[in-house]
Amino acid sequence: MSVEILTRLREVDSAALSDALDALQLPGVVTALHAVTLPDAAIAGRVRTVQAGPRQADAPQDHIAAALVDEAEPGDVIVIANEGRTDVSCWGGLLGAAAARRDVAGVIVDGAFRDVQENADLGLPVFARTPVPVSARGRIVQYAMDDRITIAGVTVDSGDWVVADRTGMVFVRHVDLDRVLGVAERIIAREAAMLAAVRFGAPVSEVMHDSQFALAPEGTAR
Repeated sequence: MSVEILTRLREVDSAALSDALDALQLPGVVTALHAVTLPDAAIAGRVRTVQAGPRQADAPQDHIAAALVDEAEPGDVIVIANEGRTDVSCWGGLLGAAAARRDVAGVIVDGAFRDVQENADLGLPVFARTPVPVSARGRIVQYAMDDRITIAGVTVDSGDWVVADRTGMVFVRHVDLDRVLGVAERIIAREAAMLAAVRFGAPVSEVMHDSQFALAPEGTAR
């Protein structure tokens, strides 16, 4: 994982990334999930994907995300697709303990999870639709790991990048990351100039007019 890329990613927020995606006409914004364990959490990192789904056989099977946690790298974000299902958990306290031990940056579940307090006590941010006490065992299983998944309508691959905070969640395809970050950084610089103008007494109606504070041309200093 590139330390430079991760450092830059941690310096932008979901709003700036969303605006950058808008400017580039790219998808990636997810609005259905929120931080549950640590409401003020902000995470940024490289995605590792898991696909979950209904159990289809009686034979014992690997637990959802367990193999991925065993090989996760520090700073990874585990992203579990369960089609938004909220009546059964696909993440819990034991997985959280193992993930925290490997310095996973956070977990995103398109669905529900349990053991909220245990994950919170570990300092592990978990973003999901809702908590639920119902176990995955006998109900859902892992279908795939590191395959393409869909999170609340957004296509996500392992190796993509994500920023999630109190405002929202934004996925960025790995092939687009450098240019998206470049635009997001210029947006942040523009908004800093706008804020400075307001603090110096400029009318906000003028500061926020579309004609003001145009984005700096591509290639200018960040």
